[in-house]
Amino acid sequence: MEHKFYLKTEKEQKQAQIKLAGVAIFFNLILLVLLFLIGLPLLSVLFFSITLSVIAPFFDTPSLAKQGQLIYYSPLFLTEKEKNGVLTIHGGTLFDYYYVIDRTLNGTQRTNLIIKGYLDGLLNLIEQYEGTVPNAIKIKGTSYIINERTAGKIGLKKVKTSLLQSFILGFNYFNLTSSYSLAKAKLSFPD
Repeated sequence: MEHKFYLKTEKEQKQAQIKLAGVAIFFNLILLVLLFLIGLPLLSVLFFSITLSVIAPFFDTPSLAKQGQLIYYSPLFLTEKEKNGVLTIHGGTLFDYYYVIDRTLNGTQRTNLIIKGYLDGLLNLIEQYEGTVPNAIKIKGTSYIINERTAGKIGLKKVKTSLLQSFILGFNYFNLTSSYSLAKAKLSFPD
């Protein structure tokens, strides 16, 4: 399992990001003109927000990884830098799914690939921290790709979503839908 973005040269990475930004700007300008013509220009703010939430990981994730704020333990499993005894884990972002998942795989194969990426990442995380971190460290994370039963099989448990997390999830709904659809190989909506 390779992360095709990080196999690119820095110049190729920047070109891919510029191309994505250009397409997003062009798409939103066309929408703005169309919405202006039908008398709904303020609706363009909604579409701009949706576009921003979908493309943000393609800029944020590589930047934060380069700064050391995000640490990859596998191409589909990363953590935030540990803060105050809490290590926040993340399954891959839409950016990671786009560059890692083989589009010839069916939905079940993709889900299995993602779970393997999670498990590889968890094992690498354990290996790095084993014997060096006091038991007081807490690990927390969010996943909408694996269900509660599967999470339980790998030792994770469901906890109540905070109000802030709910707001962030709402804002990122289209991003999550895109990720979930990539994972399932068809248009799919997260619960």
